[in-house]
Amino acid sequence: MYNSRISGLGFYVPEHVVTNDDLSKMMDTNDEWIQERTGIKERRHVVKGEDTTTSMGVKAAEKAIERAGIDKDEIDFIVFATLSPDYYFPGPGVLVQRDLGLRTVGALDIRNQCSGFVYGISVADQYIKSGMYKNVLVIGSELHSHGLDMTTRGRGVSVIFGDGAGAAVLTREENLSKGILSTHLHSEGQHAEELSLIAPGMGKRWVTDIIADADPEDTSYFPYMNGQFVFKNAVVRFSEVIMEGLQKNNLTPQDIDMLIPHQANLRISQFIQNKFRLSDDQVFNNIMKYGNTTAASIPIALTEAWEEGKVKEGDLVVLAAFGSGFTWGSVIIRW
Repeated sequence: MYNSRISGLGFYVPEHVVTNDDLSKMMDTNDEWIQERTGIKERRHVVKGEDTTTSMGVKAAEKAIERAGIDKDEIDFIVFATLSPDYYFPGPGVLVQRDLGLRTVGALDIRNQCSGFVYGISVADQYIKSGMYKNVLVIGSELHSHGLDMTTRGRGVSVIFGDGAGAAVLTREENLSKGILSTHLHSEGQHAEELSLIAPGMGKRWVTDIIADADPEDTSYFPYMNGQFVFKNAVVRFSEVIMEGLQKNNLTPQDIDMLIPHQANLRISQFIQNKFRLSDDQVFNNIMKYGNTTAASIPIALTEAWEEGKVKEGDLVVLAAFGSGFTWGSVIIRW
């Protein structure tokens, strides 16, 4: 039996910065309105033709592999989390295998949206704990901007999301007191449609239906979010799953050195921080700069926190996410 530890981290965001004032030129919104509701000041958008979900994931992965101090041929398996794949199929996992020039390792795609990276870490952890693999590459990457309704009609969703990618290499660890101590995953599908993108999908509206109707008012292929309902559920589930992980390891909120919450909304992170009585030094947020990058948000934030020296050896690090599905989870790590 082994533990797994995060041996390398990397992230990539596009160079193109989109401020709240930039958005106000496209839709009826303003900087004050966006910051008050989300905490977001700016985000990154891919310029068409310059990046894809896969290419951003590859760039983040290259940094993570280099920092892990291993050769890319030592990667045994790929886990790729995204809601915005390059193609409907195949998923981006195999494209990463191709573009990194890896040997014919397995590649798994995860469709758990905002909690995708947490789910991916859990999957990789189990493979390593069992002894099946030694080094697993986990990527979260999202290209939202090309699929958003950038008009006043879609402002409730489109102002929130940004593009980017983060990656981690998980490596076998024989010291069972270090690395990933536990992971905790949940879902509640009865609320699936409260945060969703319905079309194109085989269930209700496929491509042929959209083309046949040619309805300019059809919003089924844009993301939908019941914002208040999602917020109310998120603050409850965040709290529950963080406590679940701590209790599993006989820990308390006071033991947390760094909490990396999914960057969905700064108000959610602040609510959780206040609930657990954590200081600003115990919680890392970067949604102000990047918006909500869904599956990429935790690895981007974790990498930045590590780069800034806010995650150190021996620290207790907690990752937690909640999102579409509804799905949520936490990861407890002794760094």
